[in-house]
Amino acid sequence: MRLRPVYRITVFVPPAHLQALQDGIRAVEPLGDDRYDQVMWLSAPGLEQFRPLDGARPAQGEQGMLSSLPSVRLEFAIPREADRLARVLEEGVRRHHPWESPAIFVDESLQPVFDEDP
Repeated sequence: MRLRPVYRITVFVPPAHLQALQDGIRAVEPLGDDRYDQVMWLSAPGLEQFRPLDGARPAQGEQGMLSSLPSVRLEFAIPREADRLARVLEEGVRRHHPWESPAIFVDESLQPVFDEDP
């Protein structure tokens, strides 16, 4: 076993936009390793809460009003390369996400890679 340095990216997205976001991400990044690709983790829908402030251009909700909408947690990992991360976030996530300010979180992490069968 070895540990591969990765960025773990978490994005919250409305369920109706999940497929478009996944397709956009996969168009710029294969999301995998030597044996698998298109590796993503999805969590059951929950709620996303926000209140647009003055100057915001919300796709949903109104300025000054608290909103709660269904949201899915989408996670995936990519090799820890800054240029790759920038491309995935700009071309894959931001371009295909419906929100003006998407909820995106990036963590530096280690992913175990098992080179031999158990």
